[in-house]
Amino acid sequence: MVRKYKIVTLLVATLLLQLNCIAQNANLLIGTYTQKGSKGIYVFNFDTATGKAVELSHTDSCVSPSFLTITKDKQFVYAVNETAEGKVSTFSLVNNKLSLLQQKATKGADPCYITLCPDQHNVFVANYTGGSITQFHRFADGLLSNAQQFIQHNGKSVNAARQEKAHVHGTFFSPNGNYLLTPDLGMDQVSIYPYQSGASLPLNVTNAKTIISKPGAGPRHIAFSKNGKFIYVIEELTGSISVYNFTKGQTNLLQTAYTHASNFTGTPGSADIHLSPDGLFLYASNRGTENNIVKFPVLPNGKLDEKHMAIFASGGSKPRNFTISEDGNWLLAANQDTDNIVVFKRNKINGDLINTGNTIKVSMPVCLVLF
Repeated sequence: MVRKYKIVTLLVATLLLQLNCIAQNANLLIGTYTQKGSKGIYVFNFDTATGKAVELSHTDSCVSPSFLTITKDKQFVYAVNETAEGKVSTFSLVNNKLSLLQQKATKGADPCYITLCPDQHNVFVANYTGGSITQFHRFADGLLSNAQQFIQHNGKSVNAARQEKAHVHGTFFSPNGNYLLTPDLGMDQVSIYPYQSGASLPLNVTNAKTIISKPGAGPRHIAFSKNGKFIYVIEELTGSISVYNFTKGQTNLLQTAYTHASNFTGTPGSADIHLSPDGLFLYASNRGTENNIVKFPVLPNGKLDEKHMAIFASGGSKPRNFTISEDGNWLLAANQDTDNIVVFKRNKINGDLINTGNTIKVSMPVCLVLF
């Protein structure tokens, strides 16, 4: 009996060790601008035990694949080509190598964001300069249709330099997949489109709702609470985060918090926003003269604890995008102008960030996707 117990214990220990080894490995997709020699999309292995990364492959057939999304089965990657022509590229992902399968026109200039809907049936693109949204149907073999639904925004706001026209800056699904939210920096509004999976035109424009932001705010990106009850809108031009409750497409403003110190006199340039996996902390990135990552504890009522805001240097210039590992232990910040991705160790208890000194050198990194 003792011998059998030892054998079982050994088997359990071996299995746990194997699972731990598996958990220590993740992969990282990096989207870039290619003006300074970047090869396009990079694939790295990221060791979640050490925080170190090793390059596995890269593309050489894609111009400025700035933002990316990956399928649930990890077999296909879709990227926008952020150019005046506006394209979306489809890649297969086999043995950590990307192969270009097709490119489709987005019908809008400078697409800056791409989303694969939760049901995996449609891809949505935000065209920044074009001020529009483009939808593509996704077939069973991973390929995309030509552009199907196209929604043009028209309008402007008070900042003559940045808000002279519509500038759609993102496409974000509610956790239940029932709504697509599209922040428009140029119009100071967020459109909320009901999503109909089986329809030929899946966004219900007729029944869309609108969030009107403060004039000059410039809504850019959105984070949803895991339960879908709260949304957090990062506003680029004022460096603020507006918090709303969210119920069946209806919203109500709860709070507006600022991501810089009260004595800040520079020009805001907020970029990205994410919640920690446990939902207890919210992070936002600031570019411009700040170049930092800001942390807010999230209160039970969904609001941000402004008194305990903390600011951490991003380790470079223009932290355009960042991502948090699934286990919550790591935050990776992509500094576009200094061509580096900085790896931060994250304290899961208090949410603080520690610069590990580990960096990934890539020209003009824009988007990070851990998978």
